[in-house]
Amino acid sequence: MMGLMRNRLIFLTAIAVVLTTQVLPCTGTYHIGVCYGRNGDNLPSPKDVISLYQKCGIEFIRLFEPNTEVLEALRGSNLLVSLGTRNEDIQNLASSQDAANSWVNTNISPYKNDVKFGWISIGNEVLSSDIPQAMINIYNAITSIGLFSTKVTTVQRMDILSTSFPPSAGAFSAEAEAVMNGVASFLSRTGSPLMLNVYPYFAYASEPTHISFEYATLNAKEPVLDGDLKYYSLFEAMVDACYAALEKINAANVSIIASESGWPSAGNEPYTSKEKAQIYNQNLVNRVGKIGTPRRPELVMDAFLFEMFNEDQKPAGIEQNFGLFYPNMEPVYPFFENCRA
Repeated sequence: MMGLMRNRLIFLTAIAVVLTTQVLPCTGTYHIGVCYGRNGDNLPSPKDVISLYQKCGIEFIRLFEPNTEVLEALRGSNLLVSLGTRNEDIQNLASSQDAANSWVNTNISPYKNDVKFGWISIGNEVLSSDIPQAMINIYNAITSIGLFSTKVTTVQRMDILSTSFPPSAGAFSAEAEAVMNGVASFLSRTGSPLMLNVYPYFAYASEPTHISFEYATLNAKEPVLDGDLKYYSLFEAMVDACYAALEKINAANVSIIASESGWPSAGNEPYTSKEKAQIYNQNLVNRVGKIGTPRRPELVMDAFLFEMFNEDQKPAGIEQNFGLFYPNMEPVYPFFENCRA
């Protein structure tokens, strides 16, 4: 989520009435994941955290970096895992196949029979010319141990785009395009998705007079038009702007996963509140996993909510208040019905 305050997307808006949200029942599972950040000194044990994911029926978990205790707790959990590399490791992973093999042998091989690795992401919100080669080396390493269905990708933020409105005008910035050409070439060849952090909250909080709360929370009644396409949410418009940028570099076959999206429950009133966070996250869960975006209606999107816990070692303010749960595993607001420790 770092660097998202630089995201200043300005969209036309529509006025609508907010629908009442419903708490997700704790039975069954949802085509949604939740990020598991660990920047706190009072967080529950990984074993208790994984148990909470299972009780809530959450299908996917995103880890920002390897952690032995967490990976041990994931054994036999049936959660689909997105595991990231640290940004500071990218150059080393790109430097040689041996370095990538060593990373995989340490962080993947010991768990591959008991942990379901869905994605390995190279870095988080960093543009580096080393990313494409690091992706290739990690891909070679995981396929060498028989993980042919695990996808290798990278996580980027919206400001890799130089323009995003209307969505059809989406294009990568000159700085990002050189890296994204290499990234997209790899993703196209391997059938892997691009992971994109998508936060309508930051655009809304920056331009509340231009962006309605309803449009920012996937709840507009009147669409914003882009040619023949109709947009009822800023989230969809942001994703489609990135799809348009991918088309411009001949990567129309690359799909997108929302690797982070969420709304803070406090820290920037009146734009933050528990009620507003609940509305956004509920509408996102209701939306993803069911239908695609206007530009890619056939592609049902996976997504990860940001995030599982409020983390007290992040900067004070909104960044400490994206969690669905407090560190004591009590819900910040009703979301997963009867789902608590």
